[in-house]
Amino acid sequence: MSLVHIVRYRIGESASPRVGVNVGGRVFGLPGVSSLASLWSLRLAEIRQRASERETAGGIPASEVTLLPPIDGRTEVWAAGVTYESSRQARVIESEQSADVYERVYDAQRPELFFKSAAWRVAGDGQAVAIRDDSSVTVPEPEVALVINRFGEIAGYTVCDDVSSRSIEGENPLYLPQAKTYLGGCALGPAIRPAWEVADPYKLDITLSIRRAGDIAWQGSASTASLRRTFDELVGYLMHADVHPDGVVLSTGTCLVPPAPFTLAEGDIVRIEIAEIGTLTTRVVCGLERMRAAFGEQA
Repeated sequence: MSLVHIVRYRIGESASPRVGVNVGGRVFGLPGVSSLASLWSLRLAEIRQRASERETAGGIPASEVTLLPPIDGRTEVWAAGVTYESSRQARVIESEQSADVYERVYDAQRPELFFKSAAWRVAGDGQAVAIRDDSSVTVPEPEVALVINRFGEIAGYTVCDDVSSRSIEGENPLYLPQAKTYLGGCALGPAIRPAWEVADPYKLDITLSIRRAGDIAWQGSASTASLRRTFDELVGYLMHADVHPDGVVLSTGTCLVPPAPFTLAEGDIVRIEIAEIGTLTTRVVCGLERMRAAFGEQA
């Protein structure tokens, strides 16, 4: 049985972005769907119906299209923190002056949620993520990201790299926005796995590898089975007092944390694979100017 992914893509360098589905390595357009944001404004049953109404022609080989970050319009990226035991331990170690903050939030009723990125700032598969030049320790954080429609229904899953400056956040928890929200700090992709295609999102293996000069500098694996909170719980808090007319992407926390003093370096290749969802690969640059150059006209 062929895997199905919802994709945002382009045919040719100057063509406008399209929305379609990748089925068994062939990409089919979705008639009448101009953006992912418009799709997430619909109820889940409608989204599923639209995704099934793909073009009847033979489709295009996936190798002939350019995949774009699976987010557009007014859709925002938010993120959750301290949702795995390993993340709690890492935050405590890095934040000697305020370790109790992370101890408390792990067991608290209310989760940690924070704004991560606007759609236009998100990097995609094969693109670049960045190290801040004022950060001494920056790490990738591999996470399952929920794609949520405007009604709070989980429509799909994608891979997120919640790039984080551990050194900045470790100085003071109030520095979290500077540690988490900057150009080059978020990557999504390569596509969206529809929620109805995933039998059990709490049994997904996650692997992270970081290559440096052709060699493995760090690697590890984990599973969503060790999540402290449910996805529905996180979505409920995110939607409780806010609106997301074009839907929202919610990254659900990391369970793979390269231990200090490890830090990303210019030229590293970060590969995150989540079973049934996909593999996101990015390269690392250092500093704002290098990231602006990699990001192109949008920055």
